[in-house]
Amino acid sequence: MDFKRVTLFTNGSTLGGKVVMCPDTIDELKQLALEVLGLPVNHIFNKSGGCFDSVDLIRDDDVLYCSTGPNFIEPNQVRQVVDNNTEWILLNVGGKRFATTRRTLVSKEPLSMLARMFSSDVFFWPAAVDKKGAFLIDRSPRYFEPILNYLRHGQLIMENDLELEGVLEEAKFYGIQSLVNQLEDRIAKEPQDDSPLTRRDVVSLLAGTSADKELRFQGINLEGADLSRMDLRNINFKYSNLRGCRLKYSNLSFCNFERADMSLADLEGAVLKGARMVCANMEKCNLHSCDMESGAEFSVSLESANLKNAVFEGSQMAGVNLRVATLKHANMQNCYLRQANLAGADLENCDLSGSDLHEANLRGANLKDAVFDRMLSPLHMAQAIP
Repeated sequence: MDFKRVTLFTNGSTLGGKVVMCPDTIDELKQLALEVLGLPVNHIFNKSGGCFDSVDLIRDDDVLYCSTGPNFIEPNQVRQVVDNNTEWILLNVGGKRFATTRRTLVSKEPLSMLARMFSSDVFFWPAAVDKKGAFLIDRSPRYFEPILNYLRHGQLIMENDLELEGVLEEAKFYGIQSLVNQLEDRIAKEPQDDSPLTRRDVVSLLAGTSADKELRFQGINLEGADLSRMDLRNINFKYSNLRGCRLKYSNLSFCNFERADMSLADLEGAVLKGARMVCANMEKCNLHSCDMESGAEFSVSLESANLKNAVFEGSQMAGVNLRVATLKHANMQNCYLRQANLAGADLENCDLSGSDLHEANLRGANLKDAVFDRMLSPLHMAQAIP
């Protein structure tokens, strides 16, 4: 068997070469290159840029250049880029090229990743290089720009649309500790903006969302917002703050208000078909003349909701689920509550005058001091006693 000796270099470099015995297959050679050069190898080139696909084409004493990417980089191209402390270096960060000097990258933060990359007289780095000799770094170019400017003049200057947290993550990645400390101090001192969204904010979000996509307002602060007469169907408001929010005559069909704070909200005349308000806080909420009628394929659930002092007067509530809900002192006059589920509900001092409770389930409900005057259909004992 003929033995062939070859010298392996990183693509674009003439330093750190390793002399090895060439194995029997090209895959074994790539694995050997990984072990001796410390980088994954997908392509092996000769000095003219020819790519080998078989070790049979390799000759004894060949010089081979190992690369992670498909492009061959001539060795003198890299040497020309970083020749001394004043030479320019070309970086390709996330597809955008940046030109700077080695002094900029090395002098201010000598322990950073960038300084370690370019601190030697001749560059040796196992990263890929693009066709123009720019060193490829797979990070965000938008957040790299203020970092590079910081290394140039020592000042952090950012555009208004950049987030401090984004720059902080990049500074941590590059190991620029002085900038990390500055950013962490600034973030800690910044007031937390928890101001509620306005009607304009909501309209803008609706306009920018396709009708076939779910819009999530989960946990959003909408306190006091005027969202009257808006089409808000199918939106997820779970855990949101809707305290004092104005939703008069809005279409809220199939919205999810689970555990939301809707206290003091005004929902007069709103459409709530298929809405889910399980465990919501709706104390003193105005639900006058709402359409909450349940159908064969959908139902409205207010199970376990806090509805103390809420106003339901004149609402369509056939089949609504109010199981174990708290309805103390609620105004439910003239409501259509046929087949509604009020089992276990607290109806103490609740006014149900003039309401239709035909086939409604009141078993286990607390009816202390509840008012049932002018009932449209007689209330049977079987409806209230288990």
